[in-house]
Amino acid sequence: MVLIEKGKTVWILMLGLILCCNFTLYNTNVGNGILPADTNGVVLGSLLDLVILLPILFMLYQRKFTIKMAILLAATGCIFARFLIPDDLLEPFAAVTWAGIAIEAALIIFEVLLIVMFARYVPKIIRTVSSSELPVMFSFPQAVNLYVKKNPIIHLICLEAFTFYYAFLSWKKTPPPGMTLYKNSSYIAFQLMMIHAIVIETLGIHLWLHGKSTILSLILLVLNIYSVVYFLANIQAIRLNPIYMNERTLFISVGLVKRAEVQFDNIESIIEDPQILKKKIPKDTIDFIVRDFAKVDPDMILHLKNQ
Repeated sequence: MVLIEKGKTVWILMLGLILCCNFTLYNTNVGNGILPADTNGVVLGSLLDLVILLPILFMLYQRKFTIKMAILLAATGCIFARFLIPDDLLEPFAAVTWAGIAIEAALIIFEVLLIVMFARYVPKIIRTVSSSELPVMFSFPQAVNLYVKKNPIIHLICLEAFTFYYAFLSWKKTPPPGMTLYKNSSYIAFQLMMIHAIVIETLGIHLWLHGKSTILSLILLVLNIYSVVYFLANIQAIRLNPIYMNERTLFISVGLVKRAEVQFDNIESIIEDPQILKKKIPKDTIDFIVRDFAKVDPDMILHLKNQ
């Protein structure tokens, strides 16, 4: 089943390239050999990368621009600079980085106040989700949007709460009846294999990296623990959320990865021709296909009137 959306891979690659290049420049023997005697120009270039270019690329990736987001991302770039660039090289530009940290702290305090205000809506959100006939995957975001202004920090916290709910609090729930996307595949086994690989990689690389850089080893450890939590949550999310339909809408999701609500009156055509379905899926599509070790073709393609 396929719905249309453009890819964002190029922006992710560019973001990763900037971070990797700056890390290599200041934290490896190769980078130290490249640095000139007067490092001010190089450090200034890195600050421009982290404070200006990195936020621009991230906003291009999100296809969204706001003044608040630009300030927040620039301040985050200043914090990255404190970790990536050695203190002795960063000293001439310390005022810039500390200003960024101060802005970040002020924004965090403001967001914490918003979160405290949001807490009063939590019981109403829970009651709304409990009374809804929709799967939790859809009823929870709708309840949050109903009671809370569209604040990205609050929505991010709700998303993380959603992840931890599925990872730790949903194992006693029985999967509801309905058509699923995973039961005739090895998707669950594939997810368990990924968890197994992350655990082994954590034990090996963390011990090796701890002797090189304690901070990086701790960051890697936290990221790997979160990855395991995310995979566990994704397994539960796809088990507990089969395809759901009512009189007007199709609700379909692939775990925590993606979800969509398709209005029946918005469907222009349905393609079920096997010859067409076996063709390569265009890059500007969003697919709801559970992939494991084997190649999988869609069962149908939906063309929508409005995307």
